[in-house]
Amino acid sequence: MDEIKQAIILRTDLEMSKGKIAAQAAHASLMSFFEAEKRDKEVTREWLEKGEKKIVLKVSDEDSLIKLYNAFKFKKVPCALVTDAGLTEIPPGSKTALGIGPWYGSAINEFTSMLKLL
Repeated sequence: MDEIKQAIILRTDLEMSKGKIAAQAAHASLMSFFEAEKRDKEVTREWLEKGEKKIVLKVSDEDSLIKLYNAFKFKKVPCALVTDAGLTEIPPGSKTALGIGPWYGSAINEFTSMLKLL
């Protein structure tokens, strides 16, 4: 049986503080959860019941983040791209993070298996 998990991907080139990273990861997690819930309530329910497995990964630039987002959208995997309002550390409109799932691990791994942990 395919595990259900969520992946959070953050950019390292923005040099965000730890608090900013935590906030962006939280945005990505919630936003992508709501996308997944719209697609399949059973998947999200199972994920919630089984401990909300997450993995946090990194990419080095915005282009890499957007390419991943487009790949997951193309494969119809629920995901959400976080765009910062620019109220604190980084310029407005910066793409900071990508949330994927919760969804089937095999679909998430297809594009994330080569990424490193944050």
